[in-house]
Amino acid sequence: MDALVWILLPGFTALAAGVLAWFVMQSRMDVKLAEQREQIASQRGAIAAEREGLEAQIQAAMRAAQERAHREALDNFLGELRVEQRHYTRENRLLTQTRKCLVLQERMYFRNIPLSDWIEHEIMLDDAADVSRMVRDMTVFDNSVVSIADAPRPQRKALA
Repeated sequence: MDALVWILLPGFTALAAGVLAWFVMQSRMDVKLAEQREQIASQRGAIAAEREGLEAQIQAAMRAAQERAHREALDNFLGELRVEQRHYTRENRLLTQTRKCLVLQERMYFRNIPLSDWIEHEIMLDDAADVSRMVRDMTVFDNSVVSIADAPRPQRKALA
């Protein structure tokens, strides 16, 4: 029996050492796995934060682009509005008097489409009145435009 104990004791010791080594290695693998999961979680959090930041930047850039497009569209629309103006003098003769009137007619155009009907103003003129100055002062739509021919034309951008 003594011999059997001496034969089984090293085998039992080897088996116990193997099981102990397996538990130690298993716990070390669990620690490494936990460290890797922690790194992955922190990296995912960083990526999620960066994604949210990029999405916010993209949304802000898109809003700015939309606002710029709306502003450009409005500028283009307003650049296409034109004022046509015509004027003439009319004399009204009463028995002994003649009264001169300046008749000023204006209308707005979008490209070549009239937006309004002729708006007519009749202004009594004195003998020494400056007709061109009166026309400039009495315009309804735009004080700087006297006739459609004098209207500033928008510059077309050259395509590069």
